[in-house]
Amino acid sequence: MTSIANTNAKADWPELNSVHSLRILTLNTHKGFTTFNRRFILPELRDAVRQTATDIVFLQEVLGANTQYPERYPNWPVAPQYEFLADSMWSDFSYGRNAVYPHGDHGNALLSKFPILRYENINVSVGTIEQRGLLHSVLFVPGQQQVHAICVHLGLRESHRRRQLALLGELLESLPSDAPVIIAGDFNDWRKRADATLAHHGVTEAFVKEFGAPARSFPARFPFLCLDRVYVRNATTHNPQILHKRPWSHLSDHVPLSVEIRL
Repeated sequence: MTSIANTNAKADWPELNSVHSLRILTLNTHKGFTTFNRRFILPELRDAVRQTATDIVFLQEVLGANTQYPERYPNWPVAPQYEFLADSMWSDFSYGRNAVYPHGDHGNALLSKFPILRYENINVSVGTIEQRGLLHSVLFVPGQQQVHAICVHLGLRESHRRRQLALLGELLESLPSDAPVIIAGDFNDWRKRADATLAHHGVTEAFVKEFGAPARSFPARFPFLCLDRVYVRNATTHNPQILHKRPWSHLSDHVPLSVEIRL
């Protein structure tokens, strides 16, 4: 799948103090609309994300291009949604197109305050009904070896998710065994099967570690399904939070998850 990135070369950065803690956020943006597509709220979503002081933002269902919506919504941004959300807060971003159609495309995106050295969007689609991907970005974090960030959006069908989790496992096995890895996104794992599958690859889930169960993140108004996850390897998670109160409960059909990652 085609990917787009905005990156600042490591050499262009001044000498910085070592970074040992990152704040991450993961959110399915629902293409910038509220539940049932009743209202376009991307500007409000950007304002809310900016208030979190997050270092790395994992986004799913982000529109890259669309030729229909600008005619319907006068406040539709000129830039792609991931670039509009990054604004001046996150200097680097990567985007992986998962679904491409005649009037546009959407996929996963990563916003980062640290340079993205390289990236790859891995096609994990099963069949032709749902287009899914793993956006793998490699970050330069001062004082650390390269940090691997994987933004995930898996399928709605259990058989598809099993295959996609296997492909995620293959990606994990291909990475350096001592490198910090952060995996976050919409796993659609309402049956809670992902933990057992990924345990073989040495990852820990933030909310399971802290509370004994994954976070309830869907639907946003009254979340009871555990669809979203934050996993780490060669790092630890602290203070995981479900951002379920206003304004978050009215900005997408999922609520965001926020976690501190210590390297």
